[in-house]
Amino acid sequence: MKITGYKVMGLALLLAALQAQSADGPAPAFTREHATAIVEKWRKIVSPSGVDERLEIPLGGSKQWISVRGRDRRNPIILMIHGGPASPEMPTSWTWQGDWEDYFTVVQWDQRGSGKSYAANDPAVVGPTLSLARISEDAAELVQFLRQRYAKDKVFVIGHSWGSLVGLTLAHEHPQWLYAYIGMGQVINTKDNERLGYQLTLKLAEAQNNAAAVSELKSIAPYPETDGSIPLEKINLERKWSVSFGGLTYGRKGLSYYSDLAELSPDYSLTDVAAIDQGAELSLPRLLPDLVNFNFSGVTRYRCPIFMFEGRHDLTTPSQVTADWFKRVQAPKKGFVWFENSAHMIEVEEPGRVLVHLVEDVLPLAGPTVR
Repeated sequence: MKITGYKVMGLALLLAALQAQSADGPAPAFTREHATAIVEKWRKIVSPSGVDERLEIPLGGSKQWISVRGRDRRNPIILMIHGGPASPEMPTSWTWQGDWEDYFTVVQWDQRGSGKSYAANDPAVVGPTLSLARISEDAAELVQFLRQRYAKDKVFVIGHSWGSLVGLTLAHEHPQWLYAYIGMGQVINTKDNERLGYQLTLKLAEAQNNAAAVSELKSIAPYPETDGSIPLEKINLERKWSVSFGGLTYGRKGLSYYSDLAELSPDYSLTDVAAIDQGAELSLPRLLPDLVNFNFSGVTRYRCPIFMFEGRHDLTTPSQVTADWFKRVQAPKKGFVWFENSAHMIEVEEPGRVLVHLVEDVLPLAGPTVR
């Protein structure tokens, strides 16, 4: 067999690794701690002007956690407001966020009642405080904290799914703090979203001759209820089928392929991982009324740039509702991008294209950058 230069290099690297292992003693057992240590070493920020912090900070009378990462602290900050409610992206963002850190200082925030923030507080105390208004105020406090700590006049904000309610509220109430707001899986009118998502899911079930799906979906009609309410048990049944038809992640029947990555997160202990589900159980019943009644259909004037990144196949927050609303939006600058191979989780489904549009369309709004 002819050994090429690439094979020689590969053999040399393997030999060096084996020699190092032999010198250090037997390899450690492949535990969770070993796996997360590998991830932590791989993503270590080594640039002298970089930032890599995990902070517990007070927001609205509760302890809340953020991670702040970037390879040059002179870059603009981009704050990610996660969905759910109570579905933090800090424990899974290590799989897609790294390239963002070349261009932005990226902030992941576990909202009150979510993930590490859930684990840091007494649920009995936090539970009664959970509301869209309170979390939106937390977001405003967080932006002020980031501006002061990192000496920034403004920041970029991304709101994803539930987080898009918080983000759009922030953009409307505090435009002077934002270079731009970017909505992903944007909610404009929850009842319109749910009505259209249900219709599209039922149409898919009928097109695929899925008798079980058709029967179960028709059993919850009308959806929403005639009085506009949307009971949680009906939402769960609708999601059962819309997710299975790829309406959460295009071409996939569920999200475990992604959510399971929290098990490998160096930012999360096992207690924190367990707190994800605990936080969802605490948060969803309390935040559902605010979610169901959210309606920004008539709120179309903004004093900061507005962008929408939307998945073509999204059945969770059907993008056509946002597209129709966006035609009426007035803002200093606006942009709408369709992601043709995505549903609701576009930062995971098409991470390269998301980054390209962030860098080409959004980043210039911060003015001259260090890159």
